[in-house]
Amino acid sequence: MSQPEASLPVLARTTAELRAVRDGMAGPVVLVPTMGALHAGHRALLRAARAAAGPTGSVIVSIFVNPLQFRPGEDLDRYPRTLDDDLAMCAAEGAQAVFAPSAAEMYPAGQPEVTVDPGPMGRVFEGQFRPGFFGGVLTVVLKLFHLTRPDAAVFGEKDAQQLALVRRLVSDTNLEIAIESVPTARDADGLATSSRNRYLSVAERDLALTMPRALRAGQRAAAQGAQAVLTAAQEILDGEPALAVDYVAIVDPRTFTPIGSGQAGPALIVAAVTAGTTRLIDNLAVLLAGRPESRRRTRDAADR
Repeated sequence: MSQPEASLPVLARTTAELRAVRDGMAGPVVLVPTMGALHAGHRALLRAARAAAGPTGSVIVSIFVNPLQFRPGEDLDRYPRTLDDDLAMCAAEGAQAVFAPSAAEMYPAGQPEVTVDPGPMGRVFEGQFRPGFFGGVLTVVLKLFHLTRPDAAVFGEKDAQQLALVRRLVSDTNLEIAIESVPTARDADGLATSSRNRYLSVAERDLALTMPRALRAGQRAAAQGAQAVLTAAQEILDGEPALAVDYVAIVDPRTFTPIGSGQAGPALIVAAVTAGTTRLIDNLAVLLAGRPESRRRTRDAADR
């Protein structure tokens, strides 16, 4: 006997429609902000949101391709838009509402004059290679927080710098919103799941797989310290000259400050590459061991 199809979530296209839906929600409300073209990684976010909302709570999914975070020449126009499929996934994972506004609805006066400054963390790594990107991200996230009034919001760990900045946004502006994170989803071949993966040809996908291989090589070298991690990852990337590498680095996951030799503890190895014309990012958590002399100084200080 076939299972009944899940009912589609309420689709709100305007802020007025969203307000009416939100006002009728009881229990914890959890937001999943997306740009649509939902994939397995988004499904994991939806399931985490459903669990966080609990049996009495509600999940709102936003689907909005935000023009503020695209520079001229980037893929705004060709970014995949698959609303029907997205609604079906949201229904299957128990979302109550989907907010899918137009750009004119989100920015009725056109390009906003007041935006969120992401600060120093937003001007390194992704912020350096995509100027203005994080200002656009945080501006739309703050607008979505105000419009949906969530108790919690769920983000993926693949976009680690974005996640760190959203946490800082919430902290610095005293928003009472819990930020939950979900580990990076990966395809069977190890490539981090991304809406942009569909742009890759077979040959370009093979090339892109160099990045997760490099990150894993760096992760395996963590016991030897930060420099060994970087060296191991860089050697793999250097072996594919057709792969354009923007950066590979070891950073503090909370601040995205680069970690130097001798520092120990939790860190992220982050990278951004372009295969063909498709730019991809990825990261892996590492637990760095400091240099032996650093560990001795730490023990001596503790003994004193």
